[in-house]
Amino acid sequence: MRVPRSLAKLRHVLIIPLAFAALASTTVYARTEVIIQQAPPPVRMEPIPGPRPGYAWDRGHWRWQGRGYAWVPGHWQPVWRNARWEPGHWEARGPNWYWIEGRWIR
Repeated sequence: MRVPRSLAKLRHVLIIPLAFAALASTTVYARTEVIIQQAPPPVRMEPIPGPRPGYAWDRGHWRWQGRGYAWVPGHWQPVWRNARWEPGHWEARGPNWYWIEGRWIR
């Protein structure tokens, strides 16, 4: 069965805007904001491994687990070109503590 020429053109006219719409609606990862009224425990001292080419060390930190803090050990982050790693950290604002996720800064 042959598709009439006008329908074939219509199909191409519809495919292009749909392709652009699909690209525009790709997933964007939003940062989760964690707000706690209990200060985190002091940061644990952990050994920092020797340099590893192509990676930056992300130090360990306390993560809120719903009812209390749990320690997350340090790990390597793949390096982004022309950027520096800013580790995640807890920030006090009034009576609350906010978790600021680690990120690459250009």
